[in-house]
Amino acid sequence: MVFSSLEFLFLYFAVTILIYYMVPNVLRNFVLLVVSLAFYGWGEPVYVFIMLVSITLDYTCGYFVGKYRETNRKKAKLFMLISIIGNLSILCFFKYYTFIIENLQLIPLDFLQKIPTLDHIELPIGISFYTFQTMSYTLDIYMGTAKVQKNIASFGAYVTLFPQLIAGPIVRYQDIDDQLRKRPHSIDMFASGIRTFVCGFAKKILLANCAGALWDAFRAGCETDATVAGAWLGIIFYSFQLYFDFSGYSDMAIGLGKMMGFTFKENFFYPYISKSVTEFWRRWHISMGTWFREYVYIPLGGNRCAKWKMYRNIIVVWLLTGLWHGASWNYVLWGVYYCILLLLEKWFLLKLLKKIPSVFSHIYTITAVIFGWLLFVFEDMAAGLQHLGYMFGVGTVGFTEAGATFDLVRSLPFVAILALASTPLPRKLFYKFYKAGKVPRVIIAVGCIALLFICTAYLVDSSYNPFLYFRF
Repeated sequence: MVFSSLEFLFLYFAVTILIYYMVPNVLRNFVLLVVSLAFYGWGEPVYVFIMLVSITLDYTCGYFVGKYRETNRKKAKLFMLISIIGNLSILCFFKYYTFIIENLQLIPLDFLQKIPTLDHIELPIGISFYTFQTMSYTLDIYMGTAKVQKNIASFGAYVTLFPQLIAGPIVRYQDIDDQLRKRPHSIDMFASGIRTFVCGFAKKILLANCAGALWDAFRAGCETDATVAGAWLGIIFYSFQLYFDFSGYSDMAIGLGKMMGFTFKENFFYPYISKSVTEFWRRWHISMGTWFREYVYIPLGGNRCAKWKMYRNIIVVWLLTGLWHGASWNYVLWGVYYCILLLLEKWFLLKLLKKIPSVFSHIYTITAVIFGWLLFVFEDMAAGLQHLGYMFGVGTVGFTEAGATFDLVRSLPFVAILALASTPLPRKLFYKFYKAGKVPRVIIAVGCIALLFICTAYLVDSSYNPFLYFRF
């Protein structure tokens, strides 16, 4: 079940929010645990057991890490390592086992050919997200940035919290520790949550889905009569689809959290206005970047070490970042691609980008990101190389042709809308008029209802509703 579905909106969440506010505060974390397990089990009930194992493992290890942290550092470290190894073993088995075996079987040795793969086993939904989330509990306790959670229901609610369970943002335990113990509930916060959710919902349904449909159309067109314009426009639409799909889902998660008293940090901060790749990755999937920085990059030494060690740390982080996204070589190469760009910016590019007009640094960044998404979207790297060739005229019928020109002209207004929506301008204008009292609350409420109605009508009418990060 995903947020952008009629079942979630009008059945699951309606019932959940009613039960949540009917029970006293002391039982709300327990209710969240139960309904979140039900949410996860809706799609894959068998994998609820895996999640319960993770909860039990980290709750137990966290208890002993906290117990020995001040008196026996070695024992505390041992339980922290048990937690890390246990969680990563589960993740690697389900996500990377088949990938590893298939690559080992490229070696012509008989015993390797006899090792079975597990192609028939489905990847648990959101396992990369909730594994990193639950690991942060024992890591935070070991680092002294969070307290031991004695209530297993509250800890279970943290791990399974349905607003960000299957696609983030990745919430570190230290950021939510106090909120699990006590959090505010107010009409204003609930109303703010509704606004945030509806905006994210609209981004997903009205922008991401439409951009995705156009990407599919242009990609299919390239398989028959490829044109340079069609190849470029297609990957541009995919770039917008991925952004509005993922950021819209994050906004929905943040809005749902607000409705239940939680404050989650922003996961996207207008990444497509960046003027360097370094800046882009400070704005894109912020929770993932924060996780790798806090638990991998800094423990390795960060940038407070010899230069060669800092470069090594960046390489390690980006190899892991690529692998985190999927068990396929295109994701590894995607991580290597960004690693190289970030290292080049560290060496000299950032200084150069600051000296040139900002429009050129922005063009450089957007172009680099588009090529990155080309690596990201094609798991079949031969198909990806073919599409790259189309973008530069290799194997095409020309820059454009009659049908492609019509599609290009027809699509340009929507490209402009997507580009404008990916900037801070709409939000700035809204808050400017809102704070000045020029937008009455009743108008905002009516606007939210209208957006919800339009998006619901779209869902009823269309069967096209993909979610790109569903299996990460």
